[in-house]
Amino acid sequence: MDNIYVNTRSSIKITGTKTIYFDPLDIKGMPCDADIVFITHEHWDHFSPDDIKKVIKKDSKLIIPLEMMDIVMEKKFPVQSFQGLRPWQTGDHEGVKYQGIPAYNIGKQFHPQNNNWLGYSVGLDGKTYYAMGDTDAIPEAGEVKADVIFIPVGGKYTMDAAQAAEFINENPPKLVVPIHYGDSNVGNDFRKMLRPEIEVQLFW
Repeated sequence: MDNIYVNTRSSIKITGTKTIYFDPLDIKGMPCDADIVFITHEHWDHFSPDDIKKVIKKDSKLIIPLEMMDIVMEKKFPVQSFQGLRPWQTGDHEGVKYQGIPAYNIGKQFHPQNNNWLGYSVGLDGKTYYAMGDTDAIPEAGEVKADVIFIPVGGKYTMDAAQAAEFINENPPKLVVPIHYGDSNVGNDFRKMLRPEIEVQLFW
């Protein structure tokens, strides 16, 4: 699918009638082309103010977990529209429908459930994209139906490749994109564990 790109970690760009970013990081240049920027949580590799400023323009909309509102407002981003979202809350920006999806760890405390951090389900140009954020294979994630799923596979802070493959095999999208890992072998291992009919796109 040539309208999606994963820059690094969970830094995702989707283009179409609108240009959407999730957790921009290590952005080259000053594209200033974002219609909507979604931030999943406040960790440095997901909330990078310098990189957000590289992609936003005056009429961009910035969507964040509600609990991050004070942090974000302190940064004085030069945009006119902000929205703090709670888990399961929905929104619509110029025809782009979105929903905040819970994202948290089970049995570890890097991403506690009570922080109300998020993944996002986003509808754009007839397709639904689900950027899961930093999460384990939680029951709530299985309730989301999407054409494209961006799933973390790195382990430690999120589910690992085997857990992610099990989740995708049980909830198959049209396309799955592994994110949030460093070693390219992890992405290849993840692909090998999937059912053969599931399409995978690797970016490193």
